[in-house]
Amino acid sequence: MKRLFFFILCIAIIYAAKPLWEDPVSKHVDISFLEPVDEKIDSFLTSDTFTSAIHSISDVLDKAVLFLSSKTDETTETAVEEVEKPELTKPAHSNFAVHNIEIGTPEDVVTSIVGQPSRRTLNEYGTEWLTYHENYRNFVMISFDGNRKVNAIYTNDDLISSDVGIKYGTAKSTVRETLGEPVKEIRKGMNIFILQESEGFDLFEIGDLYAYIFYDLHQNESVTAIQLVSTSLEKQKTGIYAGGDASLRNGFEQQLFDLTNAARVRHGRSILEWEGSVSGTARKHSADMAIHDYFSHENKEGKSPFDRMKDDGIRFHGAGENLAYGQSSSIFAHEGLMNSPGHRENILLDTYSHLGVGVAFNEKSQPYYTENFLLK
Repeated sequence: MKRLFFFILCIAIIYAAKPLWEDPVSKHVDISFLEPVDEKIDSFLTSDTFTSAIHSISDVLDKAVLFLSSKTDETTETAVEEVEKPELTKPAHSNFAVHNIEIGTPEDVVTSIVGQPSRRTLNEYGTEWLTYHENYRNFVMISFDGNRKVNAIYTNDDLISSDVGIKYGTAKSTVRETLGEPVKEIRKGMNIFILQESEGFDLFEIGDLYAYIFYDLHQNESVTAIQLVSTSLEKQKTGIYAGGDASLRNGFEQQLFDLTNAARVRHGRSILEWEGSVSGTARKHSADMAIHDYFSHENKEGKSPFDRMKDDGIRFHGAGENLAYGQSSSIFAHEGLMNSPGHRENILLDTYSHLGVGVAFNEKSQPYYTENFLLK
């Protein structure tokens, strides 16, 4: 196929240069025999076959340039300052703790442990995730109830402690042996939601909390993250999807950005910078998919992520895109992407320098997530 492309290119180049060599050659050789050939070439150069071939060549070169550019500085790493891991203790009042914080812990105690939050964003439960980290190390997201006590907490860092020995890195089989069979359905008001069998996470109801335990399918199905939610907060959420307003959209976008950086740092990668312009490109693509009911890297106009970025005047040496659809939160979207080989590769590729995230909701409040990674 490549030889055919280069043969076609050679014909095109020779034909295009004909005015330069036609007169000198005609003085010594009768080239009238080329007139029928000219007609054939003219016909071919204006045909769909030639146009398709040239487009194919262009696509191959674009992909190669993006690939080679993204590999240029692959060995270059941005140092992330080391942060001391806290000494973890068994929970005092429940089965699980994260960073020595449990469901029901008062906010002043949380502040004494982790300091002030880096960010506050709306979540799918109608409360706020307060995000705490030190250069994305010791990463936790915490929600408080009306009495300023913890009613939800999440981490994808090695901050999990329990009274039954489950922690970051524990095998899925051990979790199930210890906690029993996961929950198969969950009742919310008059509704019962059947949970699909998933290799990526288990849900357990333990006392007055729900524990979502996520597994890394690329590291022997071991515990990679946990989300603890009080029973009252979980049942307060009456459906799978929350209403898709601008505040929740912004929350999901910022949360997915933070979750990505926390995962990168956990795996020894550099921290990405937020890129507002490409976030706009990502958001427009999410909205386009939501409105026109499709799910693809290529939009209805046939434009790739790289075409859309270029249309928006975004300059880059390398780029990548992750898409997710239907996950009820940024956390579930992120954990799903981390368990998909191609998406995981984008998340953990150290050559990227910037990230923009765009979220949009369809008429059923189902979210579409787009991540655009850049090497600038």
